[in-house]
Amino acid sequence: MGTPMVHADGVRKHFGRVDVLRGIDLTVERGQVCCLLGPSGSGKSTFLRCINHLEKLDGGRLTVDGAPVGYRRQGHRLYELKEREVALSRRDIGMVFQRFNLFPHMTALQNVMEAPVKVAGEGRAAARADALRLLERVGLADRVDRYPAQLSGGQQQRVAIARALAMKPKLMLFDEPTSALDPELVGEVLDVMRQLASDGMTMIVVTHEIGFAKEVGDSAVFMDGGVVIEAGDPLQVLGEPRHERTRAFLSKVL
Repeated sequence: MGTPMVHADGVRKHFGRVDVLRGIDLTVERGQVCCLLGPSGSGKSTFLRCINHLEKLDGGRLTVDGAPVGYRRQGHRLYELKEREVALSRRDIGMVFQRFNLFPHMTALQNVMEAPVKVAGEGRAAARADALRLLERVGLADRVDRYPAQLSGGQQQRVAIARALAMKPKLMLFDEPTSALDPELVGEVLDVMRQLASDGMTMIVVTHEIGFAKEVGDSAVFMDGGVVIEAGDPLQVLGEPRHERTRAFLSKVL
């Protein structure tokens, strides 16, 4: 299958004396959807943030499309890039957070246009056309001139997805994208994610939506205590888990 989109080898991360990630090994191939599950504090979100260098590794290696994010390799050593260079390297990685993080003073259209214009240097006319297309793609063609405060939580999250897609990423990271939503709004966000998956977007999704992981995921990874407890086909990991810790977790969330 060639170079994997994401490859983690012994990834470690600590905050002070707390080891949050204790040697994560994970490979995600192009076009795959990988769902990360586990209890709060298991290291899922921290691992996601390490992928795009929002958190720096304390050990191990992590590459996206064969290259380390936030570093350049020279011989056998890695050198950290300057912040502007890191920001440029992140353009290929879209990220959607729990909270929508939209600019409150900008309309949906302006939120989606902002990064292509300010970061990528795209012309405003082209950025506007792309933003309109993306907002239509996420079902918000009739909300382009609304401000975040005028949108429901599900609509705001769909704007956030369109904003991430505006940079034409090759990898999308979702950090519990439905956890802040009212239950009746969850489906509209998951529908957009299903469509992205069917279009072949490589995705890593931190989620508690077990049904979504079974239906859309190519792999499911259960984490606890900063390590991978169990990984494999979602129907096996989530339907017939081999590890007692996985079974105990699923018994409480199903």
